[in-house]
Amino acid sequence: MVNNIKQLLVQAQTAYNAADWSSLIQYLQQLILGTDSEDPEIVKNREYLLKLALSILEMGDFQQRWEITKVLTHLGNIAIPPLIDILEDEDAEEELRWYAARTLGQFQQPEAIAPLVELLKTDEDEELKAIAATALGQMGTVAIAALSELLKQEDTRLLAVRSLSCIPQTETITPLLSVVQDSQATIRTAAIEALTSFHDERVPPILLNTLDDIAATVRRAAVIGLGFRPDLREALDLVTRLQAKLYDFNLDVCCAAAVSLSRMGCDEAAKHLFDLLISPQTPIKLQLETIRALSWIETPSSLEYLQTAFNQSTSETLWQEIVTVLGRVQKPQTTQGTEILLQILLTQHPATEIVSVKSAIALSLGQLGEIQAIEPLISLLADSNASVRLHAIAALKNLANNAALTTDLQQGIAIALAEW
Repeated sequence: MVNNIKQLLVQAQTAYNAADWSSLIQYLQQLILGTDSEDPEIVKNREYLLKLALSILEMGDFQQRWEITKVLTHLGNIAIPPLIDILEDEDAEEELRWYAARTLGQFQQPEAIAPLVELLKTDEDEELKAIAATALGQMGTVAIAALSELLKQEDTRLLAVRSLSCIPQTETITPLLSVVQDSQATIRTAAIEALTSFHDERVPPILLNTLDDIAATVRRAAVIGLGFRPDLREALDLVTRLQAKLYDFNLDVCCAAAVSLSRMGCDEAAKHLFDLLISPQTPIKLQLETIRALSWIETPSSLEYLQTAFNQSTSETLWQEIVTVLGRVQKPQTTQGTEILLQILLTQHPATEIVSVKSAIALSLGQLGEIQAIEPLISLLADSNASVRLHAIAALKNLANNAALTTDLQQGIAIALAEW
């Protein structure tokens, strides 16, 4: 082992002398990542190995710098001081400082916090500050105190919130709560988005309060956050609170409310979505989001609402979306989805005169995989339109792979496809 390490050290020095960074990376990876880091020969040469690794960080291209950062972190805390020197050197190349900040974040050591915090306070490069904020977030719990201090300063507050959002520890809740009423909407939004990842009793009341924030981005973040708490549906009357947001002044908030209501998974939520869907005042974008939301609920009533909306609509766009989402429902609702699609097809609904809708019906029937769709799909093989026929073929091939099919049905599909 010792001789092998010595040989690699010689090869590394040769590569360094030749400025062959790619080869040097390979040798350093073998020395530091591929051997015992506590090997006496490695320990004795660690400072030298650090010098070689730093040379690649300073002189290599983007990819080579990316690869050497892992080597630097494996060298341990001895790499922290030179990386801090690079970070604090305002004359250094921007990309080099970027890598220094990124690498420091991977150490998760207290001594790396102060220079990153100082950079956030004083540097004018917004991209570099964002990298430093991310690095602080990667450090985890050790950085929370420093980041909490940054919340007190207006020029570093947003970056501090974003850093705290990268730390999935309950210790970040208290500092985040301190800025949910900040004067800047971007900060309130970032704080609410971060808080929604916690199932903590302090968070839901904040989300409810911010449903009526003057900033649409804040309202949307609160709506999305409440959507992840179906366990509180009854206790907080979430269906009623979210239903009101379906008619928000901002369309993005409305769409988020439709998705969050779907996560409530109840018939009451489905009814509110249906009422919105069939309203002539509802914008097409929101109607499409509502169709998807109804399909995600996957209850008998939600699928019935989709069927009713299909029959009442005259929009090709909505027809297309409804038959598409029906093909994605999961068991045990696949039978109901199949029956709705077959009824549309067999009753020759006006939508079936549109090739794209008819093709989508065939595709959805194949995705649902129900046996009762076989004969109607075989009949579509005789359709006058090639696209419809191709979709029917694809659907039948999909059905042929259904393990529940009898031999006779499999043979029937095979014969129909062969004859076509």
